[in-house]
Amino acid sequence: MDRNETRLLTLTDIEFCTAEAGETWAVPHIQRLLALIPRIAEDRPYEQETLTWAAWLHDWGAFSRYAQPGVDHALRSRQVAEGDILPQADFPAEKIPLLLEIIEHHDYRDATPAACFEMQLFREADFLDFLGAVGMAREFAWGPGDLSVVARRIRSRMGGIRGRFTLPVAQAMAEARLAEMETFLASLREEGLGTVAC
Repeated sequence: MDRNETRLLTLTDIEFCTAEAGETWAVPHIQRLLALIPRIAEDRPYEQETLTWAAWLHDWGAFSRYAQPGVDHALRSRQVAEGDILPQADFPAEKIPLLLEIIEHHDYRDATPAACFEMQLFREADFLDFLGAVGMAREFAWGPGDLSVVARRIRSRMGGIRGRFTLPVAQAMAEARLAEMETFLASLREEGLGTVAC
């Protein structure tokens, strides 16, 4: 290697930078996605390298260092990946368009149809991480301390995600997690003695 040649960023570098730039929720969220993806893919082949990089880059636009007021975090994540990271990364150029599409359209509020299996797989893994015990714990961790506000946000997110699953394993997992959430919200309402609106 020429001494003047700049070393390209590897996935290990991206992992380190994500942990450094991200909020405390970022790495655990990524780890859960990376565990969910092969599980819901079942035995179908997919572009693993692209989805791994997508997992590490898809939420950079939500990090306080990169977020911009009025810019959706998914679009901002694409901008950061496209402009700041990928030009200096050891990632195959021919895979960049797919990676950027996955990042930009991963959010459950994005109604853009999945253009390929990888996009569908990534989105449904991300959707699942908002459901169940972890999904509820994430909402309460984000605050505020008002239980009714958080419960309404949980209910809203459930409504936005329900019915969005197409992969059989993801559908079954979502159904179980949504039922768990309904049970929890019913208990919260009952135990709150009218003080918690859900």
